[in-house]
Amino acid sequence: MAWLNRYADAIYCIVRLTIGLMFACHGGVTVGWIELSCGFLIGFGLLTRLAAFIASGEMAVAYFLTSFSGKVIGHAPTALERFLPILNKGELPVLFCFIFFFTVFYGPGRWSIDALMGKRSTSLS
Repeated sequence: MAWLNRYADAIYCIVRLTIGLMFACHGGVTVGWIELSCGFLIGFGLLTRLAAFIASGEMAVAYFLTSFSGKVIGHAPTALERFLPILNKGELPVLFCFIFFFTVFYGPGRWSIDALMGKRSTSLS
């Protein structure tokens, strides 16, 4: 399975681009400026770690303010409904939160604007 490693950078770029643009589309529909701007920044790989940190925090707050509190399901949640995102319809905020949290630590990847700017600054010095 080591032969799959050569595709890791390209696949990570596609995943980062897809998730970022999906988040930006979500922000465009709900007029959420954080989602819109962070989604584009993450998708194109510009200031990726900072944008992913902000987006991850926002999704954690969104989960606890909406799904965990029961606002999405329309009634006071039971203990089981509070802790299982599939029961309180909070799987999308949890998924976004952890993907962005992973992105904070993994970084922008080789195929990103951040990587291009890093190459340019090292070649100039």
